[in-house]
Amino acid sequence: MKKNKKTISGVIQKWLLLIVAITFAASLFFSWTMQTRMSQDNARNLLRLNIQDVRQDVIDASDQNLLALTREIADILDRQAEAAGSEELTGLMERFDVAEMNQIDQKGIITASTNPAFVGYDMGSGEQSGEFMCLLEDGKTSYVQSYQPISYDAGISRKYAGVVLKKGGFIQVGYDAERFQRDIDRQIVGVTRNRHVGENGCIIVANENWQIVSDRFQNEGQNLDVTGIWIDVPTMPESTVFSATVYGQPSYCMYVFTEGYYIVSVMPENEVVLSRDTSVRVTAVMDVLIFLALFAMIVILIRRMVVRNIDSVNDSLAKITGGDLDVVVNVRDNMEFSSLSDDINSTVSTLKRYIAEAAARIDRELEIARAIQVSALPRDFQAFSAKKNIDIYASMDPAKEVGGDFYDFFYTDENHLALVIADVSGKGIPAAMFMMTAKTLIKNRAMLGGSPAEILADVNDELCKGNDAELFVTVWLAILDLSSGKGMAANAGHEHPTLRRAGGQYEMLIYRHSPAVATMEGTRFREHAFEMAPGDSLFVYTDGVAEATDAHNELFGTERMLAALNQNPDADPEALLQNVRREVDAFVGDAPQFDDLTMMCLRYWGEKGK
Repeated sequence: MKKNKKTISGVIQKWLLLIVAITFAASLFFSWTMQTRMSQDNARNLLRLNIQDVRQDVIDASDQNLLALTREIADILDRQAEAAGSEELTGLMERFDVAEMNQIDQKGIITASTNPAFVGYDMGSGEQSGEFMCLLEDGKTSYVQSYQPISYDAGISRKYAGVVLKKGGFIQVGYDAERFQRDIDRQIVGVTRNRHVGENGCIIVANENWQIVSDRFQNEGQNLDVTGIWIDVPTMPESTVFSATVYGQPSYCMYVFTEGYYIVSVMPENEVVLSRDTSVRVTAVMDVLIFLALFAMIVILIRRMVVRNIDSVNDSLAKITGGDLDVVVNVRDNMEFSSLSDDINSTVSTLKRYIAEAAARIDRELEIARAIQVSALPRDFQAFSAKKNIDIYASMDPAKEVGGDFYDFFYTDENHLALVIADVSGKGIPAAMFMMTAKTLIKNRAMLGGSPAEILADVNDELCKGNDAELFVTVWLAILDLSSGKGMAANAGHEHPTLRRAGGQYEMLIYRHSPAVATMEGTRFREHAFEMAPGDSLFVYTDGVAEATDAHNELFGTERMLAALNQNPDADPEALLQNVRREVDAFVGDAPQFDDLTMMCLRYWGEKGK
């Protein structure tokens, strides 16, 4: 039997080797992942920067050409003694081969235009045309508007420029993509043909018809797809990286559309990952050397150590960890183990003292936590009810020192009352902390306005963030208009409320629930309208009431709850809740309380009061 047993040194070496191998693999994987991300980020930034440079070149060239043309036309008009009419502007339009020309007076009114329908139009009344009012109001002498669809026909894209006239007002000239592309295509070719993205990347420019305007491989005039790039504009947003095989080489690409041009930045994938691969190789070599050195050093130290009396110490520790704190460790073969025995015995003694102190401290802290939790709930029912014609009362009895149930009521404005009752999944401290968070979020969001469904939707999304404990909360939230008695409620997986009409009996309001809050981000919640007449009462509760269990595991149930409510339906809310709690206690008897028990009752009196 002894021959089959493995030595501690051998076992440690085996596991140490495994740990070193796993650590090395993890380090290599982490390095590869980080370097890949860094390489991709660098490539993305490089693609974006080159596109931005070319885009600005295109915009500058387009602006300069149109502005020069507009200034030439303005000089012609300034030399004339009389203001130009629409027929003269039409002649200038044909002469300079532009798409549109408008003359505007000092008040911003079009006095002459190549489009007769525009005469008399107030430039300041339109969003696009209003941009040119800066020539009259801000002291600017010229202004160029970006290439975009025109306001009166989205199917036409046009670029406009305006220049102030010496005699007052300004001239506005617009030309379309065909004209300004013809003017600046040659300049774009010069700007982009010799531009490199990285070492071997390039810039490709195509017009609106996907015909190449500039390409390092001189494919001008051909369709963009000859390069291997295919852009589906609806599904491929601008300034996002996509992959394509460009001239037979896998590449990362990015595009933008500006001034009637598609500007595509291309960078080969092998260039992107080159720095990553080099860095990973260097890291791998260094890790191998470091891990081998560490492994050798640890193995040498383990072999030189004589591990004795471990079993004896372990046996004693096993009894201690099993709960027998009266065990004394007495291994005295050498100074180290003698000191270890004394330390263990001292630690056990200290541990016994700490356990006793911790138990007392936990009891005190739980009492404080309970007091904090209770203080967070509204308690001044009489003062609250006195402000409006309502009576309200609520109670919360946690199953443990602290619980996950809560209620709340508050005015969102002068006439609207918000009512909340909720039950957090789980018990104890975690549920209580989640309860405080949920209560705060619901109230803060409700004070911003909105329907119960909108409030719960926003709170749900907020609670889902970082919900590692996977807790959720059932919520019944209602907002009641105190002036009309009309209300709107949303039930997120909570118990059905009960309603009593004046002079009647309490009855269940049963309708389809929504999912509980914090179960899934993006959940939408149903709403249910209700209306209360003077004298009507509303009773809401958590499942701790209906699911209170006696010694025979029988549930209290909603029928017994309704019977308790209807014993004295005219009782005020406080007495009513006491009646229900008394019936629950009588039913449960000596059985322990497994769930929090929370109730709230509202009696509505209307504007005239009791």
